[in-house]
Amino acid sequence: MLPDFSDRITMSLTELSGTPTPEPATTTGKPARPARRTSPFGALLLRLHFYAGILVAPFLVVAALTGLAYTTTPQLDSILYGDQLTVAQAGDRQLPLAEQIGAARNAHPDGSITTVQPGDGDRTTTVVFSLPELGENQHTVYINPYTGESQGQLTTWFGSTPATTWLDDLHRHLHLGTVGEHYSELAASWLWVMALGGVILWWRRRGAARAAARHLLVPDLSTGKGVRRTRGWHATTGIWLTVGLLFLSVTGLTWSRYAGANFAAGLDALSARTPEISTSLTAGGPAPAETGGGHEHGAAGAGGVVESAAFDRVLTVARGAGLSGPVEITPAPEPGSAWTVTQVDNTWPVRKDRIAVDPASDTITARSDFADWPLLAKLSGLGIQAHMGILFGLVNQILLAALALGLLCVIFWGYRMWWQRRPTRVDRRAIAGTPPARGGVRGLPLWALLIGVPVTVAIGWALPLFGLTVLAFLVIDVVVGAVSRRRRPAAAPTSPAPAGS
Repeated sequence: MLPDFSDRITMSLTELSGTPTPEPATTTGKPARPARRTSPFGALLLRLHFYAGILVAPFLVVAALTGLAYTTTPQLDSILYGDQLTVAQAGDRQLPLAEQIGAARNAHPDGSITTVQPGDGDRTTTVVFSLPELGENQHTVYINPYTGESQGQLTTWFGSTPATTWLDDLHRHLHLGTVGEHYSELAASWLWVMALGGVILWWRRRGAARAAARHLLVPDLSTGKGVRRTRGWHATTGIWLTVGLLFLSVTGLTWSRYAGANFAAGLDALSARTPEISTSLTAGGPAPAETGGGHEHGAAGAGGVVESAAFDRVLTVARGAGLSGPVEITPAPEPGSAWTVTQVDNTWPVRKDRIAVDPASDTITARSDFADWPLLAKLSGLGIQAHMGILFGLVNQILLAALALGLLCVIFWGYRMWWQRRPTRVDRRAIAGTPPARGGVRGLPLWALLIGVPVTVAIGWALPLFGLTVLAFLVIDVVVGAVSRRRRPAAAPTSPAPAGS
């Protein structure tokens, strides 16, 4: 099904599938034991798995390396920006938010305040300013909540520090923008295919259930050295990683460019999106007060100048409503609208409840609790946090790092098998092995084609980059096969043996 390009740059079907080599006839005249024939399904899956490994693995290597680097961002942030993110010594009592916001405004006179995240423990209070020239970025000022001292500012992206933002962009699109996003989506689109295909091929090779169970967690190293030993490490390590690789593939696709758009459309169709919270107030409702004096420093919000003391009142309402832990306060988007307070604790168990508050009357006008979200919205949110290494803290980081390193090892062993299967005879020497045999599709029964083709088309529609690459591989394979048949010399006609021979 997939291209074989050249008989000198790929691996043999017999060795990849584990099909035993036919035994030669013995001196006693007994016929050799026939080799086990590979089914069309096995041949097709083998060819698909092999070429996906050869052609897509480089993209997976890049994704694994950049993802591995991203797992270190919490520690990098602590090293690079510890002076901004934390205070040297936590006090007994925090200053009112109005005073802290006033200190932030003094340190950053320009821009509109978009969000405020009160400090807690040794964390500083973050006051985020938006400026038209920054685009999606913001300036974040870090205030010591106990002394009101500004500890500096950073250019952030949705709360992420410059180092985290840089590594995130590297992992998502290699700093190439929209063009670079194709690499990560292609890797995620094929990762699940390669993982599941490897599991099926491994199971077909194992044969007996007892052997399958014995080598599920321990590589089969009893078959000697060379390619068989390498295959043992490749297969068993892949089994260990399967669940994690499937998780990374699915969660990575949810926010990819094309497959992610289809996923979002599916959530909309199922009414499974994260619920919105209304910030509208009743018609003719009072607008936020704009008084001065005391600690009421002017804080330029999205809707203009708002009362800084309102941040303290809104925070008090939120705490009384049960919004504990770290929260983010967002001023009204426009005059006469409600403010929002959102829990931003993304570690397990997560706290993501939200309320809308009328700062003029200090009343809650709307509420959205995480417990009431649709199941798919919950799973999507939790999956993204786990993919980013946040959900389970340090344990999450270690698991992601182990997945990345394991995937790199599996890819290395795959390429090593390819190299180990190369012909070494002087007259047939090549840099790599021979390819899996063609013709798996032709051997499939009709019912398999009637089911498989529509399923493949549906998957290709949902995952466009996967569908396009499968189609490209199929076209190349057909062309190469046709060229190979045209170049194959015709069999020489046989002449009858001379009489009396």
